[in-house]
Amino acid sequence: MAENPSETAAGVPPGEHPALLDAVRQLLRPLARLAVARGLTHATVDEMLRAAFVEEAFAAYPQLLEHRRVSRISAATGINRREVTRLVEARQREAAPARSYPSEVFARWTTHSEYLDQDGHPRALPRLGAAPSFEALAQSVTRDMHPRSLLEELLRLGLAEHDAATDTVALERAAFVPQGDEARMVGFMGANLGDHFNAAVDNVLAVGAEHFEQALYADGLSDASLAQLRRLVTQHWQAITQDLVPRIEKMIADDDAAGIGSTAGPGNRTRVGLFSYQTAVQPPVPPAKQGKEDAP
Repeated sequence: MAENPSETAAGVPPGEHPALLDAVRQLLRPLARLAVARGLTHATVDEMLRAAFVEEAFAAYPQLLEHRRVSRISAATGINRREVTRLVEARQREAAPARSYPSEVFARWTTHSEYLDQDGHPRALPRLGAAPSFEALAQSVTRDMHPRSLLEELLRLGLAEHDAATDTVALERAAFVPQGDEARMVGFMGANLGDHFNAAVDNVLAVGAEHFEQALYADGLSDASLAQLRRLVTQHWQAITQDLVPRIEKMIADDDAAGIGSTAGPGNRTRVGLFSYQTAVQPPVPPAKQGKEDAP
């Protein structure tokens, strides 16, 4: 049987690197699982994917004359010129992410020494009064939202509790995991994975400064060992945040004082993360039998 000239024997389009295709498949499978679980259709995701291709191709040719840009984008993406024109006209400037005051309060409460007990755990705070109090904590983060409103939001998210008898506020969770707020959780997922993916792509393409990206891998662990490992990872992350957050805040304050921080312009942003993942190891697929069976 003759081969299709547009494909190799392995079904890989000519010019495409098999390792790159395998990597893209691994990235698309979780996306497809999320879309199916939340009712996003292929047509919706496909439209977003086309727009993303056009957006990146548009940015790749900033010096190109406008009358040539559509043709270049079409050639680079494989999307026809009429569709490229439609998507280019529909481009919108990405909005800057809004500050999350609850997450900032949570971060400061779990990392600053005045809000921690002698064991390094977040203290229960009087709701009102001078520092250390919840009112002072909230005002150290923002004056744009009243401390009462911030407290109500933390209570709604299941992150804190208010003891009316003593008028004190305590954290309910060791990590910022908003309860019953899928929009916020999906937003965190997009922001965290988006930045991680961008860092990995930058490292592969070797554009600009390389980003820190490391991981540990192990297999053959029991359920009990995984539970112990999750506790260890949580403890290490808490230690990292307690050390880094005050340092980063001091860097921001020092840059502002020197006139080179956010007060002088938009500046730079950073995201530091740590993740763990566990799943059962799938048994190897037995090789297919070779040869023909004898006819009876």
